[in-house]
Amino acid sequence: MRIGIIVAMDKELSLLLPMLEGHETKEGLGFYFHVGTIGRHEVVIMECGIGKVNAAISTMTLLESQKPDLVINTGVAGGADKSINVMDVVVADAIAYHDVWCGPGTDYGQAAGMPLYFSPDAGITGLLSYSGAIKKGLICSGDKFIDKMDSVDKIKKHFPEALAVDMESAAIAHVCHKMGVPMFCMRIISDSPGASHNNSQQYEDFWSEAPEQTFEIVRQLLESIK
Repeated sequence: MRIGIIVAMDKELSLLLPMLEGHETKEGLGFYFHVGTIGRHEVVIMECGIGKVNAAISTMTLLESQKPDLVINTGVAGGADKSINVMDVVVADAIAYHDVWCGPGTDYGQAAGMPLYFSPDAGITGLLSYSGAIKKGLICSGDKFIDKMDSVDKIKKHFPEALAVDMESAAIAHVCHKMGVPMFCMRIISDSPGASHNNSQQYEDFWSEAPEQTFEIVRQLLESIK
């Protein structure tokens, strides 16, 4: 299978690239594509940049130029529930925008003409075991770094079941939905608003403390995909 992996930041990319065997970097259409293999699969990894627009442009470019059979979005996210701790892994079984409202006739969070919740591929999400630090649930996306508990509370008002928040996954899921390409989303919790007096510092500390095996679950997932 040919699998595309999208991350937002160079810090995330640097944790994934050591897993890539036969690594070659190809430049095209304004992006760098890191091509190689992980296990039995051809893999293309790219960094999209932070935010929904960057994520959408990058996803479309990846789909049109690299023709993956599956898109995986991974990286870090903020915790949005008391059950979620730093270093936990949240696997999305649904993805939604937390900062979209298109007016009367649409639900809050629903891009017009799109489902309120985007659904990652159930066959892929079913390959992982959910216990302890690996949890499954709703991930919400918006163009804002969530660093205060009152911001989490506003999101939870509309999406009480949300476990994590990020800035890209809904846009990636949106493009994949439009193009009919299955996707999977898994985020590692780097910070949790309300769990620290300084959420931004908690986020910075994550990068100084995060071991490379933080993303090892990505390799385990790929080995499970037939």
